[in-house]
Amino acid sequence: MTLVYSTDFGRACAGCGQPVAQCACKAAARPVGDGIVRVSRETAGRKGKGVTVVRGLPLDDAALTALGKQLKASCGSGTVKDGVIEIQGDHLDKVLAWLKARPEGWTVKRAGG
Repeated sequence: MTLVYSTDFGRACAGCGQPVAQCACKAAARPVGDGIVRVSRETAGRKGKGVTVVRGLPLDDAALTALGKQLKASCGSGTVKDGVIEIQGDHLDKVLAWLKARPEGWTVKRAGG
């Protein structure tokens, strides 16, 4: 059985059992995607409240947080969790246009229905 949380130090790495901040194995690294940034709207697990979700950005954690901060400034409130940017509300078209206009040249697609 693997330790995932300790009252002494909080979240633990599933691979090595060390605190996430001191992880030696880097098992928490995000998998490399197919190079397509997908933007979708989700309500599951949020009591019917819709959020716009951005997945597949080829950025490290610091750059992803900075990009999330810029998106939050233009759309309102949101968060960055586990390599995914979540913006509260239905801002799908606005986020799609904003990401396509970026100079990085990402392939951005609408995902879901």
